[in-house]
Amino acid sequence: MRTPRLVRCRAALVAGVVALSLSPAAPSVGAAVAQAAHERRAGESTTGSSQAPYAVRAERQLRSLQCAPGRADGTVDERTRAAVTRFQSASGLKQSGRLNPATRQALRAPGAADCLDRPVPARSGQGRRIVVSQTQNFLWMVGRDGNAFHRAPVVDNPDVLSPGTWRTGSYCGRAARIWRNQDLTYREWLYGFVRFAPCGIGFHRIPIWQSTGKQIHPDWWLGTDMDASEGCIRLDRRTMQRVWDFTARATTTVVVLP
Repeated sequence: MRTPRLVRCRAALVAGVVALSLSPAAPSVGAAVAQAAHERRAGESTTGSSQAPYAVRAERQLRSLQCAPGRADGTVDERTRAAVTRFQSASGLKQSGRLNPATRQALRAPGAADCLDRPVPARSGQGRRIVVSQTQNFLWMVGRDGNAFHRAPVVDNPDVLSPGTWRTGSYCGRAARIWRNQDLTYREWLYGFVRFAPCGIGFHRIPIWQSTGKQIHPDWWLGTDMDASEGCIRLDRRTMQRVWDFTARATTTVVVLP
């Protein structure tokens, strides 16, 4: 089950045409307030944190499993909860972000699930493709031999993007690839935009504030439901570049699973 998320509407633009809205919204005082609130929330990784006697051991184990918990200092903060969510996702557990007994037991178990080294889901097609699991908030890039050569957590929005098989390319008369795209508000850059569904849905790096050059949220929100896109698949910088290169020479199949 997916946890509640802050859903913020954005839309990709191509040559001044709005992909998911009929008319662009001009920047406003309200938009500036929203940006400030989002930046404040992104920086509150220690707000509401707590100490637990088992937390240090759990954080060390989460780090060894590539779940990115941050420092192993025994503080169960927002970053720790994000790491726990990624581990629960990889383990097939309910994604609560809490170090509950079932999660702690799974962490201690031999062969505990690695947050990055996840198997490609069954029934996800064959051959060269990109596979996205909306339940896991995760992406696999698969070569012609059927083996995954890159895995990464993502942020998406299943309320907008439906499961199915898609192909990268131009939709609705809009360009298939845009290195520096913009969102609906003209306040964010969407780097490495690769379109794969109508009309404005694609892969891109975590949006960058045009005013500050900073990401709207940290990389460690990826793989969780701490935010939601307008339907696009948000990536870290390295994965964005891998997807951009992988889709450069040929139309690529994109399989989106629930």
